[in-house]
Amino acid sequence: MSTVPQRFEILLVAEFTEDDEGPPTGATALRSALVQATGDTGASGYPRYEGNGMEADIDPETLTVEALLVDGSELDYGMSVRVVAVPAV
Repeated sequence: MSTVPQRFEILLVAEFTEDDEGPPTGATALRSALVQATGDTGASGYPRYEGNGMEADIDPETLTVEALLVDGSELDYGMSVRVVAVPAV
């Protein structure tokens, strides 16, 4: 039985390049947000998470963001998103 994580941290970063020195962190991201599961499924078919101005449909198995709104708007070109699982409290 698999359980869907209830919280993630979403990191908004400039587009990934080969020269990046490791994964982004909350300290190096342009913006970060802790999001909580809403219990709903988004239009993409994946669980919906919301918090701190971000709404995302996240595939909890691959940590892929399938849909994202930041303050109600889609991302500009050149922006990228990373997802970090947050341990249960």
